[in-house]
Amino acid sequence: MRPEVLKALNDARAHKRSAVLARRLSDNAQTLWVEGEPILGERWPGEVEEAAEAALGRDQGVKVEAEGDTWFVQPFNPPLRLIVVGAVHIAQALVPMAQLAGYDVTVVDPRRAFASDARFPAVILRHDWPDEAMRALAPDRRTAVVTLTHDPKIDDPALEGALASNAFYVAALGSKRTHGARVERLARLGFTEAQIARVHGPAGLALGAVSPAEIAISVMAEMTQVLRRP
Repeated sequence: MRPEVLKALNDARAHKRSAVLARRLSDNAQTLWVEGEPILGERWPGEVEEAAEAALGRDQGVKVEAEGDTWFVQPFNPPLRLIVVGAVHIAQALVPMAQLAGYDVTVVDPRRAFASDARFPAVILRHDWPDEAMRALAPDRRTAVVTLTHDPKIDDPALEGALASNAFYVAALGSKRTHGARVERLARLGFTEAQIARVHGPAGLALGAVSPAEIAISVMAEMTQVLRRP
């Protein structure tokens, strides 16, 4: 990798911006794009641009043929993050699953008896109120936000912050009746139907889950589906 490419790539990663490096294998010409814009090198053929979008979506490098040349397209995405609001039993199952899937996880709950190191070892814990935590954590398009408390005083401020962000997945635990009341509250706060529709509620795929661990599996499955689907 050329020094100027490495410098630009490190700068993009430091600012949590997605980047794609494309190398033409015939002569090792290197082109770097950051957030969809060419930074260094020549403009890509259309087939390489399409491959770059796919590579970013799947976090995997890919070879592509374009205009008689073979290119290798390598994505450099910011880390995946999961913000869990509510240090409840389901969170205790969801957190290690998400960590195994490569997420940096933060648990937010002002109730220190719930959000304790004993219950969540080796996890970042925040005891501020969710609205403050969301402002500090600044969810981006590589961030998922899941609320689990069923308590509007805790869940709703977190959902407000998530809907004001580019978080790729926003979900809230609760029954359909609970979610219906949640939708009404969000509408009264001024959120549009399209914004409210971003909230997956009840959280998780309909797997028939019963136990906390099964519910956590359903949430991880839905989160993965949203992240990876075309």
